[in-house]
Amino acid sequence: MKRHVLHLKSGDVGALADLKRGQAGIVLTIDIDNRALRRHLLDMGITRGVRIEIKKFAPLGDPVDVRVRGYDLCLRKSDMKGIQIRCE
Repeated sequence: MKRHVLHLKSGDVGALADLKRGQAGIVLTIDIDNRALRRHLLDMGITRGVRIEIKKFAPLGDPVDVRVRGYDLCLRKSDMKGIQIRCE
């Protein structure tokens, strides 16, 4: 069964995983229970207020290439679900 993915429009609030290719958003919160993963994302520059853009998806949809603070970064969709953003 294929899971329906919600695609956000400008001004909507949701998870980073809900953005389509080429869309961008501003990080609002990082709601991840795994403290080590949360610290790792913060160390890579994913912090509140930063702009993050979806660049491309891997052929099978996971991982996802994102641009943050001027560099490209690959993230798993499962990790992206814990990053809340406001779509631009």
